[in-house]
Amino acid sequence: MYKSILRPILFKSDPEEIHHFTFSSVRRLFKVPGSKNIIKKLYQVNDTRLEREVFGLKFKNPVGLAAGFDKDAKLYKELSHFGFGFIEIGTVTPKPQPGNPKKRLFRLKEDQAIINRMGFNNGGVAEAVVRLQKNKNVLIGGNIGKNKVTPNDEAVNDYILCFNALFNVVDYFVVNVSSPNTPGLRELQDKEPLTKLLATLQDLNAQKEKRKPILLKIAPDLTEDQLLDIIDIVATTKIDGVIATNTTISREGLTSVNKEEIGGLSGKPLTKRSTEVIRFLSERSNKAFPIIGVGGIHSAQDALEKIEAGASLVQLYTGFIYEGPQLIKDINTELLLQA
Repeated sequence: MYKSILRPILFKSDPEEIHHFTFSSVRRLFKVPGSKNIIKKLYQVNDTRLEREVFGLKFKNPVGLAAGFDKDAKLYKELSHFGFGFIEIGTVTPKPQPGNPKKRLFRLKEDQAIINRMGFNNGGVAEAVVRLQKNKNVLIGGNIGKNKVTPNDEAVNDYILCFNALFNVVDYFVVNVSSPNTPGLRELQDKEPLTKLLATLQDLNAQKEKRKPILLKIAPDLTEDQLLDIIDIVATTKIDGVIATNTTISREGLTSVNKEEIGGLSGKPLTKRSTEVIRFLSERSNKAFPIIGVGGIHSAQDALEKIEAGASLVQLYTGFIYEGPQLIKDINTELLLQA
């Protein structure tokens, strides 16, 4: 029903406006008596064979929602009922910021892709904390970044602020230095500043009564030498894993009218490259750390390929928009068939 009826209607409107409309619609839907149980029956696959224990956390299934969809933790409870095993909120920054000027979100229908240049638009970490304090049983990842006005040589302070603020309300952290939409942010992926940033957060982590897993989200545009640096950095700082990958700045092979828009590209064109990065990291590190695979998952087979390449968990974003919640069920059902 989603692909044949709802998606054609939704895709007629501006993508950012429809995103907010969808949020309010889902929120209203779940206020209808019995709706939650119907949604759960339609899309959830509950089976202990789907459970995964990764970096010390128990996931009820390995299919998560990637950061960027529920930036401000406004809809994580409702979204969890569609069958996700975990929800990643953010990217959040210390202070609220509007992000880049609109229009900043573009569908590439022919390529089954999206280009965004949102620019970490969010209400600030304090707002997210208030909402997450109401969480009861949703496994939450906190994706953290720096404010646009913060210079790179002071960026570590922004990550510290977000880390401390979110510590008691998330289950794991993701350090985002790979978005292409905040000027200069990807420079923090260089070996020296990245090692310093992650080591600082690990020192803070060690001071807590019980530490939380810290993951690094990387770009798909890194060279092999840079990926080898990532492996070294993970070993040096002893962080818990890597999310591969964020959006790409590549436009290779695109056919859609919006293909030249500036920003990060996600969706089907990223499928192959993100899987290549996962396989490279897994093989070259000798499976030394867990990987969450994200990028171009539009089918159960896409998810299985990422798991075969070395991913312990997977995340959806653009595939969820194009395929709907049935995709979550399809992946979990296929995983059971493979079990």
